[in-house]
This record gives sequence, structure tokens and C-alpha cells, in this order.
Amino acid sequence: FSSRNPDLQALTRGKSRLLVLNKADLADEAATQGWLRRFAAEGQPAFAYNAARGRAQEAVRRIDAMTADKVARQAARGVRKTVRAMVVGVPNVGKSTFINRLNGTPVAQVADRPGVTRANRWVRVSSYLELLDTPGLLWPRLDDALAAQRLAWLGAIRDEVLDSEALAVSLLEALLATRPQAVLSRFRIDDAGLRGPALLEAVCRGRGFLMGGGACDVARAAAPLLATFARMRGRRPLYTAYSLQALASSDRFSHDKATRELGYRPRDLRLTVRDTVRWLQSHGVKPRRTPRLRRRAARAEV
Repeated sequence: FSSRNPDLQALTRGKSRLLVLNKADLADEAATQGWLRRFAAEGQPAFAYNAARGRAQEAVRRIDAMTADKVARQAARGVRKTVRAMVVGVPNVGKSTFINRLNGTPVAQVADRPGVTRANRWVRVSSYLELLDTPGLLWPRLDDALAAQRLAWLGAIRDEVLDSEALAVSLLEALLATRPQAVLSRFRIDDAGLRGPALLEAVCRGRGFLMGGGACDVARAAAPLLATFARMRGRRPLYTAYSLQALASSDRFSHDKATRELGYRPRDLRLTVRDTVRWLQSHGVKPRRTPRLRRRAARAEV
């Protein structure tokens, strides 16, 4: 269970804990049930949930059951106890969405990327229940390379520090190991034993992503992988097949029709740069010029 912080068990010793297997709609049902049976055998309360569409009453009922004894003891002393609980976990697992679902209205900021929640915030769910929304935290050292890779697939690590194409290929390799027929059919691959560059080349050839001379267009081959990868994480892909097509055709734009029908004439780029600099200067902005830029600006003066 790569997304469970190994330090939490020690940090929460002596406290009641309820494991929420969130985003259950994206998981394999049989595997989820297997994890629930394991946690039950260990005496750890847990339940599968979909914070985006699940019933808030189910989660509240489980929290009530776990805190019923403490609430009853306080009530016997004439004290109406407010249950306060922390919602903790790695980034981008839906902690804020879970709180919003229980609250009934959006009070915690959510987004399809890690790092949105930056500070602790108490949210009153009812007259007797308060939940603390916390930033997602990873443990200091990700010594398990496979766990780190899985966390990256789930979006718990920022995209800026990842090689998205390599990560998408590693995801495809993992899916080949668990759902080979679906992958072979989707990407038109014949050999389920392919890995790494050879696997990406097979995707190229299977889907016809070839360039001149029969060379593989790796970017186009990775595009559907990145699209699948992005859907799993609830994000926009790094690039798409359409954006690649637009980039590849950008050198074929022509102003011939505009010139012929509207009298359009392209403007010298140097004149545009000169006028931009003058406009900035007229508004009090002083560009920093290196000797090279000063020489270029002097040549552009007319």
C-alpha cells in the first residue's frame, strides 16, 4: 500500500484511526475487497469510499461508531463532547473533497494537483463533529522505488519533477503485467513481453506513428499513453496528438490570402521590437540591456 505513510502508525499511537480507501470507483473492486479483509483481520477499521459521489452519512456513521464510547462517557458527566478528527494522507488523495462531501458545501479548496491545501484548517461538519483539513505530506525518504513510482502515477508528486513520458511508459508496463489483453488491444501490440523503448516502438508501429524512412514518432506514440495517464490522475495531458499535429503544421501557415484579399503586409520583426521597447520606456519601464542587446537595438533604430 504505497500511498500509506509508514510514519503515521507511530505518530497516531493511542488514537482511534479510520482508514478511508478513497477514489474506490477508480480501483479494482476485487482488490479493494481484498485490502478491506486484510485490514479487518488486523483489527484496523477501514471502508471504501468515493468522496466525489459517496454518501456523507456512511462516513459520519462510521466516525460516530468509533467515538461513541468517549461521547457517552462525557455525556454521563454532563459534558457535550465535540469530536475533533484530523484528515491526513499523502497529497492528491482527496482529503479536502472528503471534507467537503461530509460538510455538504465546498469549504475546503480542491484541485486536480498536489499541494493545493497549504495550511491546517478546522471545518465544522456538524454541531458535534469537526474535521481538520491538512496538507498532504510525504515521508522524508522514498526508499522504495516502486512505491515512489506508484505515488507518481497517482499524482502525489508534482509534475514539474517528473519525466512524464518515461512515467507513462512505466505505467503501460505495469498495466501489461496486470491487464495484458486490454493493453494489447488498446495499443495494437502483439508481444506482451515488451518493455522500455521496445514497447514504445511497438506502440508506434501498431498505431502507425511513423515518420519518413519508417522511423518511429515517439512523441505521437507517447501521446495516447499520456492521455490515459492524465485521465487516471484527473488532469490535462502534457500534450496530445492534436497539439503535436498543430506544432508539426505550424510552418505551413501562409498570409497569401490576407495579402491578396485584404492588402495585408507582414511587419518587420525588428520594427515591432523597437516600438515595444519605446512603448515600455514611455510608460516608465526601463529594460535591462546587455551590450549585445544594445548593439541590436542600435541597428534597429531608423
